[in-house]
Amino acid sequence: MAVFTVRFFLSNIVISIITGILLAARRLLRKSLTPRTQYHLWFLLLGALAVPFLPLRPFRMTQLLSWLGTWKSASVSPDGTAPGENSALKSSGTFSWMNDFSISVSSKTPSPVGFLLCVLWFAGILAMLVLLVRSVLRLRLVQKSALPLQSPAVWAVYRSCMDEMKITRDIPVYSTVFLKSPVITGIFRSCIYLPTHLIADFHAEEMRYMLLHELQHYKHKDAFANVWMNVAQIFYWFNPFVWYALKEMRSDREIACDTAVLEMLQGGDYESYGNTLINYAEKISLTAFPFAAGLGGSMEQMKKRILNIAGYRPVSFCGKVKSLAFFVCIALLLSGFLPALSTGAAVSERYSFAESENQISYADYSGYFGENEGSFVLYDDAHGSWLIYNREASLTRIPPASTYKIYIALHALESGIVTANDSHLSWNGMRYPYDAWNADQTLESAMNNSVNWYFQALDQQMGPESVRSFIREIGYGNQVLESDISSYWLDSSLKISPVEQVELLRKLHDGALPVSPENAGIVQDTIRLSVTESGTLYGKTGTESIDGKNTSGWFIGYVENGGSTYYFATNIRQEDHATGTAATGLTLRILADLGIWRP
Repeated sequence: MAVFTVRFFLSNIVISIITGILLAARRLLRKSLTPRTQYHLWFLLLGALAVPFLPLRPFRMTQLLSWLGTWKSASVSPDGTAPGENSALKSSGTFSWMNDFSISVSSKTPSPVGFLLCVLWFAGILAMLVLLVRSVLRLRLVQKSALPLQSPAVWAVYRSCMDEMKITRDIPVYSTVFLKSPVITGIFRSCIYLPTHLIADFHAEEMRYMLLHELQHYKHKDAFANVWMNVAQIFYWFNPFVWYALKEMRSDREIACDTAVLEMLQGGDYESYGNTLINYAEKISLTAFPFAAGLGGSMEQMKKRILNIAGYRPVSFCGKVKSLAFFVCIALLLSGFLPALSTGAAVSERYSFAESENQISYADYSGYFGENEGSFVLYDDAHGSWLIYNREASLTRIPPASTYKIYIALHALESGIVTANDSHLSWNGMRYPYDAWNADQTLESAMNNSVNWYFQALDQQMGPESVRSFIREIGYGNQVLESDISSYWLDSSLKISPVEQVELLRKLHDGALPVSPENAGIVQDTIRLSVTESGTLYGKTGTESIDGKNTSGWFIGYVENGGSTYYFATNIRQEDHATGTAATGLTLRILADLGIWRP
């Protein structure tokens, strides 16, 4: 939550820019935009205010977020080893061709800065809710004390206005001594409240103007906009740009309603409508209730409205078309800012799989998994069919651990950092818990022994931006790289689901990735594990070890068996002892029982 809050506050920089653009457009194009269009411009801002809470991929301000979002980054601890994974598997064992080495990483600790911002933000929200509830209770008292309208003269004017605006729904009208200006409230059950002093000082013409104004609010569903504005004010209580924008939106709403009334009047009535506002300005000037729209407003707002009435001219059809065209252009311009607004409040943790378009069978392999949670996914290329155990887990994104080394190798080959004939990197001299790591490496030996420092060195040479770009190009999982360049595939930054693992392996094998076929072939050679009468097995393990506990084990790969290719991905999860080795044993038992591959 602390990371979300930090991103949310940073997204307010973009929101402030959007507000500035809207204010500038509104000023520069004021003669080309109709009052109603000027009001509708603010709905673009309201839409933008909702974006940070939507599950979209976040705009990455990597270094700043890295400092603010985590106090202790998830970094590799050279001295920390994963229990149970301290040595290569016995050469005499079943899996002599595979070493599942892993290193423990530290769990992330929330940043004090992010935590403090989170506390302050929620405190502000609570304060705003208290103020809102107080205002709503005041409105409820007014509603309880109000009496149904008794004046026949006012009723006659009201019915005439309803007929004039072609409103057939019955909208109750009440009188109250606790208001100074007419208001209309209610989202689904609208009611109009008239101050008793206006009824006592009844003037048919002035009452008509005021009722037409209130009914314009009803006709244009301004009650819904009120709710939206109040919610925005609660969550963005700290942003002065948002407060100013919402104030201007309320002003533009009243001006739009004034203009709508003027469109119904004859030319000689414009001045009379303006005089009504002037005559009642002192009486009706007050802050409106939440979820209520009315004739009143501040004196500054009244001045703007009177100037609008004084300068009113009917808008031609061409003028309305031009206004709409400008609105569309502004909307398209602002749409370019939307990706930068997403906080990742929820970068999607679940893969959206087009299940209806695929031939899928679901199996119960709980007997193989035992106490482990997890999933097994198999794709039969010859028949175009899927076999899945645990649908939900198969679509849930989790860190790939060392299985991502397949794509680091591919990226390095594409970048020219290494080649098929020159992939040697000298040992950095740091002592690691595995003897196989404490030596010079080639791409083949590094993949075989899952040598972290080798692949981290490749990433360092390619750089964060290049790595991020490659992840997006191949469509790897959630495509997020926000942590340190040496640990993004070890901690909780980059994530992928088992189904996505299989889909990427298919693309790698079939030459469907945006890489050269030669480099794809080199990488596949490095993950060839065993050739038997059953076929050729390719694969890569991965173990996620957090604070010394093995919490997730991967085994992904494929089997070339005669004319068929079977792609698989297995993930097991547990509080501890969930390793790539365990995932491998489980996978091979399933493959053997399915008659796909045997050692």
